[in-house]
This record gives sequence, structure tokens and C-alpha cells, in this order.
Amino acid sequence: MATIKMFEMKRILLLIILCIISTVLFAQKDIFDITFYNVPKDTAGVSWKKETTENITSYTIVNNKNNNWCRINIVKSTISKGSIDQDFDNEWQELVVKSYQTKDAPQLKNEKEVAGWKIKSGAAKFKYSSNDAMVMLTTISGFERCASIVAITNSQEYLKDIETFLISVDLQKPETISPQKAININDENNSVIGIWLATASDQSNWRVKNGVMNYIMRQYTFNANGTYGFSSKAFDPLVDKIVLGKENGTYLISGNSITLHPNKSVLEGWSKKGGRDEWGVLINTENVTLEKISYQFTKHYYSGIKNWSLILQADTITKRDGPFSGGAAFSNAWIYGTPCSKCFIEMPQKIPE
Repeated sequence: MATIKMFEMKRILLLIILCIISTVLFAQKDIFDITFYNVPKDTAGVSWKKETTENITSYTIVNNKNNNWCRINIVKSTISKGSIDQDFDNEWQELVVKSYQTKDAPQLKNEKEVAGWKIKSGAAKFKYSSNDAMVMLTTISGFERCASIVAITNSQEYLKDIETFLISVDLQKPETISPQKAININDENNSVIGIWLATASDQSNWRVKNGVMNYIMRQYTFNANGTYGFSSKAFDPLVDKIVLGKENGTYLISGNSITLHPNKSVLEGWSKKGGRDEWGVLINTENVTLEKISYQFTKHYYSGIKNWSLILQADTITKRDGPFSGGAAFSNAWIYGTPCSKCFIEMPQKIPE
């Protein structure tokens, strides 16, 4: 098996930085998410084995004669953390350290900018079946998106293939919500401060025909001091208790990105007073795993009802917000409206000891 030398990794990283985001026409390439690329092929022109999941498309090749192998993972883009350094550090932890347990710090090349995209690459060794292997991460950040490519191999035999693949990469500039102008928390058009409410119910044929309707309410309260509260209430006539969710924490706004840092989140089960939709006594409480997340946000004014709505967008569904509710108008989004004076979640007056 060919030895993996660190100077070879450095040479590859330099070429990645200089050549990625090529000018080859998109029509000549395959595509995954926003990444266009040439499919890697062996010396006989046969494409490497392809596997695709929701978040990763990978290509693998194995040389059965000497047990050398290589794998290239194209990772689905996510919302940028705000800078190439933040994106690379996050991707290194999530895609490299957690997957390959490398303890080495990445050997880095200074980032470059090509066609509006910033690119940063790093490599390190790790152990695979007690033998040395190499992992290389290339992160590309721009236009509020972050995309990464991870290559792993146990031999220099495939370094040229990795290089050729990365040189072929191009990215499509994604459609994004137009960034808000500088946020002024006192500007009604931009401010998130206030209470925002969303309500959903099960509209199945059986429930509609039999008049057995349930609902779930979700409510954000953003305060001017940078703290927030989140509440949810789920009521179902077929269930013997009312479920109340409570969360608090802090939030940070940067451009049109809002990041939530929860401090505590719990779910409480309450009995129904007289079997009605009224708080009875507290039955049980359980802690909820904290979800730190960054949303893209915008404000939308509905002229018909003369109200503002807060639109939150993310890459994946969260337990906090539930299924996306933005429909065709706002993809991967939740719509929180301005509640009427009697529409807030009414909290229990006193939690029993």
C-alpha cells in the first residue's frame, strides 16, 4: 500500500484552493443539491460506485489487489454560520472529527475567494482498521450557504483522482431571501420583537366528519434585551392530558439570520379540568434536548389582514417548530403570525408544588 505523505496532502490542498469552482458548463456535469461535478472514474473509464442519501452523495472505489480504497462524499449545503472560518470549523467537527475520530488539527491552507465563494481546505490523518488513512475537507461558503466535500483514502494512489474531482467542482448560486437592510429593532418592518403565534390541527377526513378536532399552538416571544421564550400547547379530545412546552434562552441577530441559544426546555403533562380544554393539575415533567439553531428570517406583510408575519427558514425540520408550514410561497419555512388579543397561549395560573 502506498504511503500517505503529508507534503502530498499540502500539494493537493493548494491545487484545490486554486482550481475549485471551474468554468466547465453545468450541462456536462452531474449535480447534487447546489454542487456540480464530474463523476470520478477508474482507469478503464468506469464510474466509481455511487450511493445517495438525503444529505450525502458518495463515490467509492476499491483496489482488491492491494486493498487500497478511496471515498468522496458530497454533502448537502446548509445555511452558512456567517463566515468561511465558522463554516469550516463547524464542518470539521461534524463531518471529520465525529466520523473519523481524528485527534490531529487540520493542516490548513489560507482561504481564497472565487466567483463570490470562499473556499477553505484542511487535511489530517486518522486510523482505519489500525492503518493510516487521510481525510480531506473542502468547505465552500457564500451567498448564505455552506457546502462541503469530504475525501478519505488509505493510499496516495487516489490523490490524483481526488484532485481531478475537486477541480471539476462548480456551485450554483442558490436563490435566497433578499437580506434585510441593517436591522433596527425599533423598525416595525424589520424587528422580531414581540409575540408570534402559529396554530395547526389534524384535518383528516375522520376528524372533520366526526367533529373531533385537535390543535397545537406554538408561540415565540422575542424581548428587546436579547432573551426569548417559546411555548407550545397541544390539545386533543382523544388524549387524557394537555401537553405544555416551555423554553427560554437568548437570541442573536446577524443580518437576516437569527440564532437561538436555549437555556432550558421542558415538556409538561397537565390533566384536563373537568375533561375540558382547561388546565387541571401538573402530572409529569420531562427535560427536552436543547436545539441551538440558526434561522433565516424575513417579515411579510399581508395587506388583506393588515398584519405582519415572521417567516423562519432552516434546512431541516426542528422539534421546536414541527413540520414546515410555509407552503409553496416559502420553502423550508414556518410562518408565525401576529396573534389577536385573545389568541395567546394561556399559561396555567400556578404550577402545583
